[in-house]
Amino acid sequence: MILVAQVSDTHFDLGARNTARVERVMNFLTGLRRRPDAILVTGDVTDSGKAEQYTDARAALRTDIPVYAVPGNHDDRANFRSVLLGLPASDEPLNQAHRVGDSTVVLLDSSVPGQAAGRLSDDTLDWLRATLDAAPDAPVLLGLHHPPAHLFSPVVDEISLLDPGALAEVVAGDDRIVGVITGHAHSPAATTFAGRPLLIGPSTASILGGEWELELPHRVMDYAPDPAIALHIIDEKRRLTTHFRTVPMGGRVAVQPSR
Repeated sequence: MILVAQVSDTHFDLGARNTARVERVMNFLTGLRRRPDAILVTGDVTDSGKAEQYTDARAALRTDIPVYAVPGNHDDRANFRSVLLGLPASDEPLNQAHRVGDSTVVLLDSSVPGQAAGRLSDDTLDWLRATLDAAPDAPVLLGLHHPPAHLFSPVVDEISLLDPGALAEVVAGDDRIVGVITGHAHSPAATTFAGRPLLIGPSTASILGGEWELELPHRVMDYAPDPAIALHIIDEKRRLTTHFRTVPMGGRVAVQPSR
């Protein structure tokens, strides 16, 4: 069994609020009795891609648990690489594959510089196919920022993943892929994509409602709720189970077992 935490849409903006919320989430995760094997950050790490925002993010996300992050539409690839990851600056897609326990986590860069909607380039899709060809016969979890499915969100559905058909073909054709996780929607959600679970992680910064509750264009984001995360378990039967968890800003409440 592996346990993977998903933290998303942190939107570091040089303000104290969003930083404190991520720090609270990281304290929660590192304090769990069974700590995650990895923490995945599925995009929009910063609010506007500034180098100083990545400096704050790097400090708040620092832990001895492996942290793997992929850009979102609010991120800047060059600053993401150089400041957050300590890699040479580049505007090329940042695709990654990591071994986590006996599973493979594949993170795809769906960001498009200067655009809110996402797209997987031909080079990224070729990289994904080659990575899967080389991967061992073990569970694979795919992660990216933009959801490749309709979520009934009047905001996100207009800027989701464009042309998801090529990704669907890859997912449907590989039985090792146990599910796909994304961010971007600022709301925990679950559906299916290409016959696999599609789990959308919540934001630590805010909540974005569905078309049945938003009052457009005036009221879009709700900043009142506590930050939330997703916890993904892949078990020995290659089954993916997900728990969504709110992290109280006031501190964790200990529950004593009944006798």
